[in-house]
Amino acid sequence: MPARSGPAVEPYDFRRPTTLAREHSRVLELALETFARQWGTQLTAKVRVVSQVTCEQIIMETYDEYASSLPATTAMILCNLEGMDARAVIQFPATAALTWVSYMLGSNAAQVVPERKFTQIEQALVRRLFDDALEDLRYSLGPLLETAISIDTIQYNSQFAQAAATADLMIVATFAIRVGDSSTTATLAIPAPALLPQLGQSAVLAATGNTRDQVASQLGWVPVEVALSLNPVFVKPSRVLGLAVGDLLTIPHPQHRPLNLTVDGETLARAAVGANGARLACVVVEATDSTTERANQ
Repeated sequence: MPARSGPAVEPYDFRRPTTLAREHSRVLELALETFARQWGTQLTAKVRVVSQVTCEQIIMETYDEYASSLPATTAMILCNLEGMDARAVIQFPATAALTWVSYMLGSNAAQVVPERKFTQIEQALVRRLFDDALEDLRYSLGPLLETAISIDTIQYNSQFAQAAATADLMIVATFAIRVGDSSTTATLAIPAPALLPQLGQSAVLAATGNTRDQVASQLGWVPVEVALSLNPVFVKPSRVLGLAVGDLLTIPHPQHRPLNLTVDGETLARAAVGANGARLACVVVEATDSTTERANQ
């Protein structure tokens, strides 16, 4: 007998009901992988040390979720998007940027420095690095980013750098950066309204209008443990601790009454003990009122 095939299952995150469709996520992956390669080439040319950048993940989340995932102290370049109040963010450890600056100034080895704000000279060099990175980003996204983007300010506290409203959706990409022997992680967050229209707004967001039906359909295929039980008896802990072989406990379950068919302790039906070939089985003889009500909903 062929195995019964269930419906296609898609993960559903109740904390983030709005997600990128798979095909549009793939479009962004291709564009940002191109950006990562160009960014790595640009870093190699600027710091004069072999560098590599790879795009590791792309998700859509609120700005509040994004900011909460960042270290409290970190470098954040806020970028203006023409015609939009929300700003894009390029985030990276300040220590990593200071290492890149030391290479740019002629150092032959990575410098170990504490996390701190940039000096005026360091800030100028970092801005120069990321001006070029933004050029690569514009080229890689092409028609996906129709809005002009430019560097505004550099912030160092992720909780105070308000690039967008807390509920604004951001498309967040995570990059692994390797410069010489040192590695670090950077993130790029772009307000979703800057990219969604070019991806196809109507198809980008997962449908949420029939969320109840989708959840009900998914739950219908979740395995649950079904038990056949007698009515419970309540006894004091002292009685339980004093139980010994041969003791008798009276169960308040009439002999003529069927057993309780339960799921997670909730009685759904009454059933009589039976057999199916060489195996024990139960025959449902009565459905409880709550079961009937749920079936009619």
